[in-house]
This record gives sequence, C-alpha cells and structure tokens, in this order.
Amino acid sequence: MSIKDVIKNSVYESLGGGTSLSAKNILLLLVIAALVGIYIFMVYKLASKSAFYSKDLNVTLAGMPIIVAAIMIAMQSNLLVSLGMVGALSIVRFRNAVKNPMDLLYLFWSVSAGIIVGVGLYLLSFVLCIVMTVLLLALDLVPGAKAPDLLVLRALAVEIDYEDLEKLLKGKCKYHKEKSRCIKNGETELIIEIRTAKKEELLDALSRIKCLTQINCISHDGESRV
Repeated sequence: MSIKDVIKNSVYESLGGGTSLSAKNILLLLVIAALVGIYIFMVYKLASKSAFYSKDLNVTLAGMPIIVAAIMIAMQSNLLVSLGMVGALSIVRFRNAVKNPMDLLYLFWSVSAGIIVGVGLYLLSFVLCIVMTVLLLALDLVPGAKAPDLLVLRALAVEIDYEDLEKLLKGKCKYHKEKSRCIKNGETELIIEIRTAKKEELLDALSRIKCLTQINCISHDGESRV
C-alpha cells in the first residue's frame, strides 16, 4: 500500500466519522440542556417586566439549548454532517422584531448554553447560569432616575406673562427647561421639561392663570441615566 492510499483512507475515515458518543452520553447532554433551558425559562419569567413578557418567547428560550446541543453533538459525530448543517443554517434568516432589548440577552444566553452543553462542558454551563443570575440581580438593584415630565401649555399670545410663569415654575419645580415655543393664530404653545414633587400644586396654580387655555402634563414611561 502506498502513502497516497494511506492518506486517502485516513481522510475518508475522518469524513465518515469523528468523535463518537454513546447513547448514554448523548441522553445525558440533552437532559442537562433541558435543565438549563428550564432554568432560563424560570429566570426570564421572574425577571422580565409584565409589559414585555411573552410566553412564546420564553418557551423558545427553554427549547433552544436542547436544539443547539443536538446540533453540536451531530456536528461532532460526522464531518460531512457538520458541513451540511453549516450550509443549511447559513441560509436561515429570522426577521422577528424584538420588543425588549433584554430579550436579546436571554436569546444569546440560551444559544451559548446549548453550544457549551453540546460540546460536553456542562459544568461551564452551570457556572454561566449562576454568573448571569447574579449579574441580572445586581444590575436590577441599581436605581434608575425617572425621566422628567413634559408640561404642555397653551395660552393667548398677547396676554401671557412669561416672567410670572417663570417665577411660578421656579418656585414649584426642582428643574425646568423650555423645550419648544410655537406661536400661531394668536395662541402660544409651550413645551417645558420639568421635575417636581409638587405636581398637584403646580397644576392647581397654573389653572388659576386666566390666559392659559389648555394645560397638559405628560409623564414619560422611560428612564434617564443618572
């Protein structure tokens, strides 16, 4: 037998079979992947805000580690299968909009956990779950500053006294800043950014100003950086 034949046989054997896992080991890895998926399911259910919670997404997060782990096991067992899966997965495109950026974190956590379990590093997957849980709890304790309110005022342009309005806002608000001023058809519209703990007193004082025809106070649902 020549050297070329030896090389051809070795290449053929490597293509036909790589790392072979027993049925027991495969079942063990899939069970561990399922446990990790259930853990991510519970963390997402308890930590996510009710306005953004999606049960379908949560079920997806729970099942993804199992699927990814199975793919990794198949890719280890046969080089031809791994090349075929890489080609098949490369043409898959997902265009589902993510409502909450935190969902991306859980998606990557779920995929990475499946990859780690699939290659047999299940202890690392447990450590990853613990570290991610501690990190999420620690970051959740960091207080976020409430976004300022928007005060929208409409008044008769010829009657409004900006100096009196400025004094009133300065006395009732911790912070105020005029963001916009529009004058049209004899009316003035003011948009003022405010921070105040005396919102009711401020609105009551504004309602007594006769030139004001409309008063709106809009609260923002978001958060601002500290």
